[in-house]
Amino acid sequence: MRILDKAKVPYKFYFYEHEDGAIDGVAVAHKLNQNVEQVFKTLVTKGASGAFYVFVVPVAKELNLKAAAKSVGEKSVEMIHVSEINKVTGYIRGGCSPIGMKKLYRTVVDKSCEAFSSIIFSAGKIGAQVEVAPQDLLRLVNGTSAEIAVEL
Repeated sequence: MRILDKAKVPYKFYFYEHEDGAIDGVAVAHKLNQNVEQVFKTLVTKGASGAFYVFVVPVAKELNLKAAAKSVGEKSVEMIHVSEINKVTGYIRGGCSPIGMKKLYRTVVDKSCEAFSSIIFSAGKIGAQVEVAPQDLLRLVNGTSAEIAVEL
């Protein structure tokens, strides 16, 4: 939120209870009474080149690894191991935000974000979500959009 404030990006902030352990994106969308298609998750991958990439996709979908690799010009990408998330991003699993990572990694947001005036994603810790306009997110992270998500 400090980063959003500093960039003068309008946002809404949400808290949700997480003591029940239900922190997957679909559960969070339901807890917030939000459209599940409008709530996104942040996924971190490593390309064949060794570079890290961030992909932001709707919570009820999964990342199409081939499409993701193509969107960043890699031969292939694979999800990083949960144990690497903190080291690479500074965040923990379930609280990974595309904004404010240790480094500004190349970021691609699923094209479905363009259907909404705002999307919701992690605010950087479990129990906190932030809602911003997709174009503001893309601008903040120097990101692009592409069709990278597929149905589960």
